[in-house]
Order: sequence, then structure tokens, then C-alpha cells
Amino acid sequence: MAGMKIDFVSDVSCPWCIIGLQSLQQALERIGPELPVSLHFQPFELNPQMAAEGEDIGEHLQRKYGASAAQSEANRENIRQRGAALGFEFRMDKRARIYNTFDAHRLLHWAGEQADGLQLALKKALFSAYFTEGKNPGDHAVLLDAAEAVGLDRAAAETVLKSDTYAAEVRELEAHWQQAGIHSVPAVIINDRHLISGGQPPEVFERALRQIAAEQA
Repeated sequence: MAGMKIDFVSDVSCPWCIIGLQSLQQALERIGPELPVSLHFQPFELNPQMAAEGEDIGEHLQRKYGASAAQSEANRENIRQRGAALGFEFRMDKRARIYNTFDAHRLLHWAGEQADGLQLALKKALFSAYFTEGKNPGDHAVLLDAAEAVGLDRAAAETVLKSDTYAAEVRELEAHWQQAGIHSVPAVIINDRHLISGGQPPEVFERALRQIAAEQA
């Protein structure tokens, strides 16, 4: 099969984004190595105006979506079950707040310029830090620990975070994807042409990827 470029537009505070990523990875595993893929993570902030200290997640969901406590609980259980089926552990009891993620996107942008695979590894580490461990993905110590854990240079990561490095690039990319019509995530764009939206099951990604690969051939 011909190579395929995949842009994964997402936020590290979006539960459906890790569900989508797990599904996409499982679909790629099913297809196998005959489909070479170049995967790039693109920034999207669910709450770009969020203060550094964050907001209680129950209050946030009620204010933003009008969700009642019962609706929020049902949604959380649905997400937990979907994650478990895909091999990801959501610890909803630990996720009490939602936070600003701009610095996480800056660090992910930097990771994308390092060795292959490190951006993906950092992305997944940040998902786990927030959704499994309940940590603040905007906290520099959390970001540095995640970077170091996946093999990135901690000192270099700290230099990025202590400056405004990649701030302009991240904002430019966020604007680009919004102007392209991406207003919810995850959004998976294949070869700059095909869009798969939402936390789809692996079979949906697999079917779409095979169809696009066949069209390319």
C-alpha cells in the first residue's frame, strides 16, 4: 500500500480523543505494516480561556453543556467502558478538574520535531497523566515528568516550557484547523483530504483506511 499521512487533531483533556487514538492504533495494527503511516498530532484546545488553576469538572460541564449530575455520571461511565474495551483505564474518581492545555500543546509540537515516535509517546503519557492519574496536564512538573518518562530530554523540555517557544506555531495551527472547519475533536484527517470525526470504533477506522488505501492504489 502507498504511504498515508494522518493528522490527529485533538486535546489532551478530551476523553473521546484517547478513545479515538486507541481505536486508530488498533485499526492500524489490524491492517499491518504494509500500510506505512506518518502520524502527526495537531493542537486543539477545548477550553482556550481556561485559567491555570482550572475549574471543577462538574461545574464546568454543567455550565458549558448544561449537563446534569446524572447525565454527567452516565457519560463518564460510557467513556470508562469504551476506554476499558480499548485497553485504556479512565479513573473518573481522580479527574476532579479540567485545566488549560496550551503548554502541553507547545511541548507536543516540540516533541514532534524530535525522534520518530516520541510525539505519540508523549501524547499517550499525557492522556494517562490526566485521565488515569488525575494530574494537571498544564503543570510544568507533570509535563516534564511525562517528557522524561518517554525518553525526551528533560532539560530541553524545560527550556521550551520556560519560554514562549512554539506559542506562535501552536496558535497558527489551531487557527488553521478551525478555518478548515474543525470545531470538535478528535478529528482525523487523512492525506489532507479525508475526515473521520469522533471516537469511532476500530472497525470504522479500519474500513475507512482500507478504502482510502485502495483508492490511492
